[in-house]
Amino acid sequence: MAILVTGGAGYIGSHTCVELLREGRDIIVVDNLSNSHGEALDRVAEIANRAFPVYIQDLMDREALRKVFREHRIEAVIHFAGLKAVGESVQLPLKYYHQNLMSTTTLCETMEEFGVYRLLFSSSATVYGMPDQMPIREEAAIGAINPYGRTKQMIEQMLQDLASSDPKWRIAILRYFNPVGAHESGRIGEDPSGMPNNLLPYIAQVAVGKLKEVAVYGNDYDTADGTGVRDYIHVVDLAQGHLKTLDKLDQADGLHIYNLGTGRGYSVLEMIKAFEQASGRTIPYRIAERRPGDIGACFADPAKANLELGWSAVRGIEEMCADAWRWQVANPRGYAGSVAYAEPI
Repeated sequence: MAILVTGGAGYIGSHTCVELLREGRDIIVVDNLSNSHGEALDRVAEIANRAFPVYIQDLMDREALRKVFREHRIEAVIHFAGLKAVGESVQLPLKYYHQNLMSTTTLCETMEEFGVYRLLFSSSATVYGMPDQMPIREEAAIGAINPYGRTKQMIEQMLQDLASSDPKWRIAILRYFNPVGAHESGRIGEDPSGMPNNLLPYIAQVAVGKLKEVAVYGNDYDTADGTGVRDYIHVVDLAQGHLKTLDKLDQADGLHIYNLGTGRGYSVLEMIKAFEQASGRTIPYRIAERRPGDIGACFADPAKANLELGWSAVRGIEEMCADAWRWQVANPRGYAGSVAYAEPI
């Protein structure tokens, strides 16, 4: 029996594939490589010293997806695949609604057709919108404020309705906070397409000389140093949370929602300072105006995941920055220019 990983070539997906393989699980990856690189999967196989089937195809290709289910005994699905850039979603909302909602619908229909009822869905803390209390618990009201977040919110509702409709379904929704870092080998990491949307890869590209300086959006928030505070979690801790959740679904019926975060926040200036220490480089920055929709602080209450999954984040800010820097130095152009050696199915 195998785990189907959709979007397995992506940042979080590739790290989760490594952890699954290291635990001895068989995996199958489906990815259309629209915002990822096939080289990541070659490196996953290299790190884990195990090969696995890879299908380069879109989840909305129903017949191609049915072929994957026919050819493999699939016991569960981890669903990472989807468009994910907040800014792009504002410019191209229909693209996001079509791709993210329709691909998930097709996946769930195909799972049902083949009698596969265990699903982990990759959601996001963006579903909380503008929370009025910190730390954020799973019971907090949700109200995403951009099209990307709204697609996550809509899919969550769809999955809740699905679980209510048929007791055979066992579904977990994992709400990520701010994944950062890279695998300790430096072989896989975050490889943003174009200008980085997230803080740490932006800082890393400044440190390596690709970008001039970090723009710090706002220094007048009600935080210790006035800059925005976020819950940064090492991507390997996040990946290991998926394994713990799979174990949970072996025993638990129905639908379950978990925050995956550390429970504490770091400010933008704290992250810059930590990265300077990890890299030995000075990180130039400038203070800019606040961005519309940004909030001063956002961090998780991970108590439910700690209690019910037996999971907690163990890697601190120093390790997050050191691993991100190791990846950046070893791969200054990301996966660009790499030649994949594994032939996809």
